[in-house]
Amino acid sequence: MNRTDRTRADVRTDRTRPAGRSDRVGPGRPGATSAYARRQRLPRYWFAERLLAVLSGHRPVHWMLGHTVGEAYEQLVLLAPASPLRASCRPVVRHCDEYVPQPGVIEAFARIGAGDHVRAMAFRLEQGADLRWRCAAVEVGPGTRTVPGPTR
Repeated sequence: MNRTDRTRADVRTDRTRPAGRSDRVGPGRPGATSAYARRQRLPRYWFAERLLAVLSGHRPVHWMLGHTVGEAYEQLVLLAPASPLRASCRPVVRHCDEYVPQPGVIEAFARIGAGDHVRAMAFRLEQGADLRWRCAAVEVGPGTRTVPGPTR
């Protein structure tokens, strides 16, 4: 086949797509979302990240003022200064899951990793009349567990 025998279908018109890729959604286009972006849309992850930022000392407690109800803000005020999540390395949310006891209520837990230590954080979210989620309770596990290293 020489150059003149090629049809228009044989020539690639989309030069940004790798050869052999047939999907229409590529990087930076609408519809292409990362796993992190998808999980941040879930209220439990959104709150877990923000609660962790406050409890680890990276954000002030008043940062959560509009996102808490009832005693939750008071719990944060008491927990934040002496929180076991204040570590030498920045803690991260490893996993977060939820239980929905009734519509408009989420009871969530998160596994928090800081170096080779794992801690637990539990919180309750309640949906207000304005359909916004607010934190109603926060608890942080007192103990720590060291993650075992690789086995040989």
